[in-house]
Amino acid sequence: MNGGHFGPWIPVRLRPLVEERNVLRRVVDSGGRAAFANAYPRGWPGARGSRRVAGPPLAARGAGLLTRHEESLARGEAVSSEIVNDGWKTHLGHDWLPDITPSQAGAALGRIAVEHDLTLYAHYSTDTAGHRGGMDGAVEALERVDLFLRGLLETLDPSVLLLVTSDHGNIEDVWAGHTSNPALGLLSGEPPDDVSEIRDLRDISPFVLRFLGIEG
Repeated sequence: MNGGHFGPWIPVRLRPLVEERNVLRRVVDSGGRAAFANAYPRGWPGARGSRRVAGPPLAARGAGLLTRHEESLARGEAVSSEIVNDGWKTHLGHDWLPDITPSQAGAALGRIAVEHDLTLYAHYSTDTAGHRGGMDGAVEALERVDLFLRGLLETLDPSVLLLVTSDHGNIEDVWAGHTSNPALGLLSGEPPDDVSEIRDLRDISPFVLRFLGIEG
């Protein structure tokens, strides 16, 4: 529709489709238990941010799941998009929020996932580091993700299916910005037989819906 990469913000013409036909909405409409684990400021995106609307919170809003804010972070019932709470404390003025380690944040995500059929968490800091963090920033971002996944996997039951995917290449070459390399994809748990049908990003949503027994 836009003839190339457009992001990370959703174009205005696509926003209704993202809100109405996303995976979270499909699960909710089918009677399933879905969660968007990210905490977002109350009132997002606000008037000044209305031109910059990212896909995951837009999808969550369409599903009625954009409900986790600073209080949820304080209770360990949400996870910051950057994993730790530093940005909320430094840039949003919530200096009362507790410090949290990446492993503790991963454990918090695991606790949320246990209570739902589908849990979505979106992380953006690796993309930011790939664009302007240099090698040191990239290593720091990846080490944070490693610790986060450790806390998550230590909390999840081994039977729970964990799917980690990136939307494009980036951080593997900090001097190139977005790359044309295959996007990262990881699975942990007990994947079904049709996992081999995942060949590119367009196969992710149908795979998730099939796994949950929801017809496309």
